[in-house]
Amino acid sequence: MSHKRIPKRKAAIAAGSVAALGAAALLLPNANASQTDSSDAAPKTFKAADVPALVSQIASQLGDAFAGSYYSADKQQIVVNVVGDNSNVVNTVRKAGAVPNQVRNSTSTLRTAATELRTKAAIPGTAWSVDPKTNEIRVTADSTVTGTEWDTLQSTVKSLGSGVATVKKSAGTFKPFVSGGDAIFAQAGGGGIRCSLGFNVTASDGSPAFLTAGHCGVAAKQWSDSQTGQPIATVDQATFPGNGDFSLVKYDDPATQAPSEVNVGNGQTVQITQAADAVVGQQVFRMGSTTGLHDGTVTGLDATVNFQSETVPGGVDTVTGLIQTDVCAEAGDSGGSLFTQDGSAIGLTSGGSGDCTAGGETFFQPVTTALQATGATLGAGAGGGAAGSGDQGANPGDTANPGGQNGAGDQTASPGDQSGAGDQAGGAADQSGGDQSGQSTGNGAEDGSGIVTSH
Repeated sequence: MSHKRIPKRKAAIAAGSVAALGAAALLLPNANASQTDSSDAAPKTFKAADVPALVSQIASQLGDAFAGSYYSADKQQIVVNVVGDNSNVVNTVRKAGAVPNQVRNSTSTLRTAATELRTKAAIPGTAWSVDPKTNEIRVTADSTVTGTEWDTLQSTVKSLGSGVATVKKSAGTFKPFVSGGDAIFAQAGGGGIRCSLGFNVTASDGSPAFLTAGHCGVAAKQWSDSQTGQPIATVDQATFPGNGDFSLVKYDDPATQAPSEVNVGNGQTVQITQAADAVVGQQVFRMGSTTGLHDGTVTGLDATVNFQSETVPGGVDTVTGLIQTDVCAEAGDSGGSLFTQDGSAIGLTSGGSGDCTAGGETFFQPVTTALQATGATLGAGAGGGAAGSGDQGANPGDTANPGGQNGAGDQTASPGDQSGAGDQAGGAADQSGGDQSGQSTGNGAEDGSGIVTSH
């Protein structure tokens, strides 16, 4: 994202500058028209953005027989899970153009199981979400969960019943990815904190503002666009832990322009035209200054993550309602934007485990929930669906450049320019950020895409 301050001086902050660009095929338009007539029972093809509305309609028709859904990206089809073998239910799904998939576990069964996990196994270093592809709850434990805690987690999962949940180990450690994005800076607790601007928005009172991670807003009240600069924005609302990880931060100068866009380098931007709910199976992009641009897939919804508390020794900071993905991230990517190729704002980087070498799990705050909670709208407003003004948009054939500019001032930052603020978790202010020169994680590719990915 970028913003421009018209009076006195200008400053530009991007929600995520591109470190490596590639994979032109990912930007090709998804098929939207059906391959069959509406009266035909054969599956239709859809864009991922079409899934929430259609699934909501189907779910209202199926009632208790509805057991979740997911998007088959390779076939561009919507798969709807149904409980039981009622032919009317199956036909309802088919008539809508979706693919019926008969499963064992109902939605209520999985919700009850998730409640049991929260009650009996809210152990620091654990997370779980519903995986509609397997019709189970996928439980993950990081490397800190050992001994009696591991035994407790396994026994709790087993007590849920056969085929209800599975548990696996993760090599990393679950932590909020504090520091990075396209950097915004704060001073608190005797140290420097660096986070990431997620998406520019308009606050409910008409003020220009932006969304970022909640643990950033809890850690510090005022934020700057440079490590030693004066504050340019103040936290208005912050939620962490609990029912989300998001902050609304208002620009101090009411004349600040806050275009609804993601900067992809070389003066090119991707317009963010709407906020959308995540869909299991859909392709998503994540921006962050530490690791640049990476893509991956949504793997779970309504995820619960139990972070080791940074303020209460031996305590746990539980966050609910997150999006789970296989997109990599590292310390320095926190608060950054998760979006789709068609310009939909999906999430804000919260935390996870692993890195962009070995992979791992990363969790995101849904943007739609943050907008609803704060009363904000994307960019210039219009119900969160208006495309912002600002720099020109990225067009096919343009080559995105990883860049080499510092994040402060009138230019957007290369991810390599603000690398290592350290491994600070949960908003604790014990690291030093800085305008250190890092290494870019990839090179631009002249493939006509405007955006490409680096895994």
